[in-house]
Parts: sequence; structure tokens; C-alpha cells
Amino acid sequence: MMQPQVIVLKEGTDTSQGVPQLLSNISACLAVCDTIRTTLGPRGMDKLIVDSQKRVTISNDGATIMKLLEVVQPAARTLVDIARAQDAEVGDGTTSVVLLAGELLKEVKEYVEEGVSPQVIIKGFRKAADLAINHIKELAVSVDRSNKDEFRSLLEKCAATSMNSKLIGSQKEFFTKMVVDAVMRLDQEELNEEMIGIKKIPGGAMQDSILVDGVAFKKSFSYAGFEQQPKSFTDPKIVCLNVELELKAEKDNAEVRVDKVSEYQAIVDAEWKIIFDKLEDIVATGANVVLSRLPIGDLATQYFADRNIFCAGRVSKDDLDRVCEATGCRVQSTTTGLSAKHLGTCERFEERQIGGQRFNIFNGCHEAKTCTIILRGGAEQFIDEVERSLHDSIMVVRRAVKNQTVVAGGGATEMEVSRYLRETARQIEGKQQLIIAAVAKALEVIPRQLCENAGFDTTDFITQLRARHAQSPERFKWYGVDIEDEAVSDLFEKFVWEPALVKINAISSAVEAACLILSVDETVTSQQSEQPVAAGQPMPGRGRGMPMGR
Repeated sequence: MMQPQVIVLKEGTDTSQGVPQLLSNISACLAVCDTIRTTLGPRGMDKLIVDSQKRVTISNDGATIMKLLEVVQPAARTLVDIARAQDAEVGDGTTSVVLLAGELLKEVKEYVEEGVSPQVIIKGFRKAADLAINHIKELAVSVDRSNKDEFRSLLEKCAATSMNSKLIGSQKEFFTKMVVDAVMRLDQEELNEEMIGIKKIPGGAMQDSILVDGVAFKKSFSYAGFEQQPKSFTDPKIVCLNVELELKAEKDNAEVRVDKVSEYQAIVDAEWKIIFDKLEDIVATGANVVLSRLPIGDLATQYFADRNIFCAGRVSKDDLDRVCEATGCRVQSTTTGLSAKHLGTCERFEERQIGGQRFNIFNGCHEAKTCTIILRGGAEQFIDEVERSLHDSIMVVRRAVKNQTVVAGGGATEMEVSRYLRETARQIEGKQQLIIAAVAKALEVIPRQLCENAGFDTTDFITQLRARHAQSPERFKWYGVDIEDEAVSDLFEKFVWEPALVKINAISSAVEAACLILSVDETVTSQQSEQPVAAGQPMPGRGRGMPMGR
């Protein structure tokens, strides 16, 4: 007797399950890895990506490329997430983390095909990750912060290493000093990277970029009378407002009925009195520079010009917050009770022409826990990539300030951890030995890819590295791929340094992503979610009533 077929899911729903689904997910992740594989390292290539709105982006930053790829395969989207997480957490190592996750999956693919349970592989991955992270912590070199010159040198080395693989690698001496100066000007407890403003001005050369010890922002929209205002002050008093300084339009939603002309005149006079009272309150404080998030109209602009006061309205919130941090003032939402204690100050304020734009610049701020980098360069896409490169370097230096432990880059740390895992795996019985050995082999993807991208003989270099690390782990532990000299050498002595947190975060994120992908054995795709609602077709209602017939 035939058993009746039980249908649980909606007709048309696509279900894929079992080992084929697992292998399909792994293949999708490997395809994504192959896309960004060539961007790794100082000799990595750039990708030119055109999005759906025909915007062109040229970048070799892993997180940026992954974000712009618009990956639709659900499992492969995990790699996009770990690249973003690595970018947000430590700033650098975004390409490495995706390559590591892909290589881990590639190494265990044959075990999945042979029927090894994914849970056994996941257990091995987690054990290997714990061993690797603990070994990196043992390897990491700590630098004493009390010696300021030595500590600054450490930060410059970390910044230079992160810039090696970027577009600004050729100018790293220039930008390294700029990045370290910028981070050291922040509040050393909070180290809020949002307090470093980056402004982009097309034109000029990269070396024309400047670091402003304070705040700089683009000149905002101004009314008639602005030209008569002074454009520079020494030791100015600065007031920041969230107040609108212009006459309200009569078309506002209000109705006033009057019987006499004198009554109408009284209303007009009252409006003028309100704005003049506000302006007089501001002038009475002795302020020389008035900034507001809301508009400053033509009447107020001319009023301030007559009294030799500079004003700027419609200043963005980020810029106003950084002015407050730098000068010591606080944003006021009313002019009532405004006094000298609410004002900030700096050594010099000026409005200056930079390239084709005018900038308001606050220099020599006494309370300065903020700064601004003004970037110059040829094409717009070029400046955008410089900004992304500087962001990564700033995040790396910020992490180095907080953690103060470094390891060597250039694949040296990965080779040393790989050797350690291989030796440890030999002392473990059962299937776990194979999984940990697979993780050890997967870690070699970083030095191997660095060699491939630089055009070196990969087999020769990896063989040399394995031999050195196995020969004397203590003596050769920092040996990696030296791109400059095309040799295997001690990269710690060559000052190719990275914060230990970059490596630790990359390994833990890659292992977690690989475990997540291996734990999925079924994908259920609803057919309806794939079909967009046709134009003119009504959306399903939420009410209880039925749609009326026509």
C-alpha cells in the first residue's frame, strides 16, 4: 500500500540538504575567496568595481570589495560579515580573514566528501583556534609605553606595515607620521576615531595633504554681507549654537487676524525684536566666531559683519562636535543666559583657500582632542582609496596604543603558528589530529599568496620557510616573506610589525565563519521572496476586511 505524500512546505519552495548542500556552500565561499585573493600584500592588485548606479570604485581593501560585490549566496555572505567585523574591530587584515576562512573550508572539503561528521571538524577547528591564539599571545612582544620615543617608533612601524599593501605605500614615510600624530592627539583613554576628521579636496599631489592641529571644515552656504566679515582672528572667542538666526517666513502655518495696520506693525516689530535680542545676546558675550547647525540669515550675517564678527550657519553635526572638543565650548540651544563661560578659544582661526574650495580652519586648540586630515590627490576615486587606506592605518595604530603588543607580519606569524599546530597535532589521537593538521596547512595560505602576488617561486619560498621554522623555532620564529629583498628573512628586524590583535581577531573570526558554514546542512528558499511584487499589484493587507470587488 502506497504511503500518502506529506507536503509541509509551500509548493515551489526550494530545499537543498545533506552533504551536497554543504559542498555547494563551501564551493560558493571558495569562489568569493578567489575574487579577492590577488589583492593581498604589498604587490597585490586592485579591483575596479562598477555598482548598479554606475559608480566606479578602485580598491584593494578586502572589506570594501566584499561590501561592493553584493554576494547573494546565503552561506557566502558570512564571509562579507567577517570582513566587515574585522574592519570595524581592528581595521586591517580584512583580506587575510576571508582567505583564511576559505582555506580552512578547502582543506576539510575532502573530509566532508568522505563522510566525516561536520561536528567532528567543528570541534577540531575550535581546538586549533584556541591553541593558535594562545601561541600568538606567547609570541607577542610588548613595548614599554613609558619610553615615549620607543613607543612612537612602534606605532610608526605598525602604521607603515598596514600601508605597505595600500595605494599610499609609495608615500608611507609621509603618511605614517601624519597618522601617528593624529592618533596621539586623541583622548588616550577613549581613542575615538570619529574625532579625526578626513576632508577630501581633488587636485594637487598626495604630498600636499596636511594635518590640522584642530578642526577644518568646508565653508558653508553664506548670505550677502558675508564678504564684509573678517576672515582671520588671533585668540578668538568661539560660540557654537543650535539656534536659527533668521526671520521666519510669513507662510508658516499660523493665522493672525488684525483690525488695524498698527496691530500688524506690532507683530512685525515683535518678530524683529526677537531676532535682534538673540543677536545682541551673542554680541554681548564678546564672541568673534559664531557657528550654528541651523541657518544664519542675511539680516544676522550683515549684523555680525558690521561688528567684525565671523559667522557660519548650516555646519554639520560632526564638524560642530569636533569644534567643541577642540576649543572647549559647548553647543547652546538658546541665546538666553549666554555668557563668556560657554565660549571656546583657539590660537588662530582663518578662512583659507585650499585647492578649489574655501575652508574654515581652527589651529592651535588648547583643549585639542581632535584633529583634521585634509587629503589632496588627482582623481576622485584615488582620494577615496587614500581615505580608506588611512582609515585602516588609524585603526591599527589605535589598537597598538591600546594593546601595546606586536608580532611580525609578512606571513611569519602564520608560519610559526602552523609549525606549532603540526607538532601539537602529532600528540593528539583520533580524527582531531587530521583536522588540526588541516588548520596548520590552511594558515600557510597567507605567505603562499604573498609570494604568488609578488611573482616569486611559491614552492621554493614555502619550503624554505617550513625548513627554517622547523630547524630552530626560537631563532627563526619571525622569518617570513621579505617582499623588498625577494628573500626569506627576519621580518621583526626589518620592522614589519602588526598589532597581535590583528592576527588573533583574524584567526578567531575565520574559524567561527568556517564553523558556521559547516554547521548548515539544509537551505530552504521561499519562492515568493524571490518574486518582486508586480507594478500595480496591491500588497497583501493586514486588516480583517476583504478587498472590495469592482
